[in-house]
Amino acid sequence: MKSKIVALSKNEDFKTLLKKKKVSNRYVTIFFGNINKKNNQKLNISFVTKKKIGNAVKRNKIKRRLRNIMNEAVKEISLKYHYSYLVIAKSTMLKNDFKNIKETIFQDLNKII
Repeated sequence: MKSKIVALSKNEDFKTLLKKKKVSNRYVTIFFGNINKKNNQKLNISFVTKKKIGNAVKRNKIKRRLRNIMNEAVKEISLKYHYSYLVIAKSTMLKNDFKNIKETIFQDLNKII
């Protein structure tokens, strides 16, 4: 089943996710949990990069990397559709290889399952 990744849109959704469970590594922190009134046909994943990390070009590069990793994760790992995910990037993502980042995030996503 091909899923469409949809970002969270409401401020209250972000606030409720920040109070739920989290998994952290040296590249990202992933908050996950159930949100009421969520469509279970679509996967809610939002990516956040702080302004401290760098200028817009660097932040967008990080978001592109994360989007690519999550699209591959949806195909390879059976993510829970009733969960919503909030991925907050850390500054170490810019300095490391894509392959290392992908492997680390995949290990954390397997812990969530």
